[in-house]
Amino acid sequence: MRRADIRSQERAASELFEAVYPRLAGWCRRLVDDDGTAHEIASESFTRLWARWTKVEEPTGYLYVTAANLVRDHWRKLERERRAMRRFTTEEVVKEQRQEGADPSVRMLVQSLPERLRDPALLYYYADLPVQQVAALLGRNEGTVKADLHAARELLRARLGEHHDRTA
Repeated sequence: MRRADIRSQERAASELFEAVYPRLAGWCRRLVDDDGTAHEIASESFTRLWARWTKVEEPTGYLYVTAANLVRDHWRKLERERRAMRRFTTEEVVKEQRQEGADPSVRMLVQSLPERLRDPALLYYYADLPVQQVAALLGRNEGTVKADLHAARELLRARLGEHHDRTA
């Protein structure tokens, strides 16, 4: 490749970076809600473009598609971390509950709740975490956690009533 061609490509790449990077990083920022992660994704998109520079016909489109894929990867990673944290926290609560000698019938009733309701109930009532922290750990809105806690209480109340009616 001639030296003039290389300079021309370098100039084109530099101009593309100056023109597109700020918008791409801003777009990523709105998607991931974190400046550092947004810049990492935008930079990685450009790095992947440079590796294929001569083969890509539409560089801007390539950058946005690459960034979208990297954002999805980031979201998947966050979800895996949330699930792991939720599992760990729930297991810790159950261990503490067993150690404290909680009423086995109540424990069994709580454990029989659907996961959607069981996790917030364990974290809120047994781990004594505030609604805000439960919401963050579960990746839900605070209002959703409050509604789930209400639904869990109602379901437990109904099940306890059924148990009481059978034993009376």
